[in-house]
Amino acid sequence: MMPQPSRLISLDAMRGFTIAAMIVANFPGNEEFVYFTLRHTKWNGLSFTDLIAPTFLFIVGVSIALAYAQKLDKGNPKGELYRKILIRSLKIFAVGMFLNLMPDFDFSNVRWTGTLHRIAIVFLVCAFIFMNTSWMQQAWIGAITLVTYWLVMTQIPSPDMGKVVLEPGQNLAAWFDRQYLPGRMWQGTWDPEGILSTFPSIVTGITGMLAGRWMLSRASPTEKVSYLMTAGLFTAAAGYFWGLTFPVNENLWTSSFVLVTSGFAALLLGSLYFLVDVLGHAGGTKPGVIFGANAITVYVLADIFALFFYRLKLGGHSINEHVVNGLIAIGIQPELASLTYALFFIGINFIPAYVLYKRKIFIKL
Repeated sequence: MMPQPSRLISLDAMRGFTIAAMIVANFPGNEEFVYFTLRHTKWNGLSFTDLIAPTFLFIVGVSIALAYAQKLDKGNPKGELYRKILIRSLKIFAVGMFLNLMPDFDFSNVRWTGTLHRIAIVFLVCAFIFMNTSWMQQAWIGAITLVTYWLVMTQIPSPDMGKVVLEPGQNLAAWFDRQYLPGRMWQGTWDPEGILSTFPSIVTGITGMLAGRWMLSRASPTEKVSYLMTAGLFTAAAGYFWGLTFPVNENLWTSSFVLVTSGFAALLLGSLYFLVDVLGHAGGTKPGVIFGANAITVYVLADIFALFFYRLKLGGHSINEHVVNGLIAIGIQPELASLTYALFFIGINFIPAYVLYKRKIFIKL
């Protein structure tokens, strides 16, 4: 039996702050005025915003390890766990579909992919892998998947182009989505959360599971920190060098992107674990813990609130337009005005998150 650590405040805070960052990136005051690092890179490269989704998937992997190791140690029947995992995955996927359809519910123009859809798939596959493999087997599955994806994307020509291309809409993943992905695609002829790129995104979850396995080990807290920091540094460095031949790219979720972002996530978790759980410096983590307690619920509420703050017109302008235009009128830089509104919107979402937390209501899909 693996020793079970007390609840990791650092992981809860990391989950919550990641969701908060996701909301800031998704809901700026004005799409035209956004700092570069708060935008997704158009193609190759890495911005702050590009780190958010893989960090959350990494956290999903860590959480799987912490939760299901305990359940298995208690002797919970695997059949019952499989059923609950499947149901939870379907719930998350269904909520993602609800958000995609909202507010018009035009089923003839539905998109079948998205952030929650990918989270649901990664959770489902990673949880099943965790319950049936050792950490070494998980590492091999991850490594083989990344190498295979690299070879597929760089050695198999796109049928449309007749050659290997890694450009937007012209690569093999885009062709594959056009052939087999139903419904509307985010970019018209391709989708950043399409079929082929989902495979390396599962590896992002596996890297989180490996980190979670180490957190469950009998190593001392200092050793755990050292491992996470060292592994994070070397993983990110390996991703950087791999990126010289297979560019770091979130849209394709390239193998180099997996390593760089997982390395960053491991460094972040190691730092937070050392500061918060080892040294006891929990000051400032409360907002993250509150958001993290109902992370997906907050994410869904943000989309619902956006209907009112971004679509409801008052005097010919939406609420976000009124706020941003007012801030610009008093001399604030447009990008800063847009970010200020996004932080205000975070505050709006914090209210229900705080109420749920204080009442000890934790909505688990």
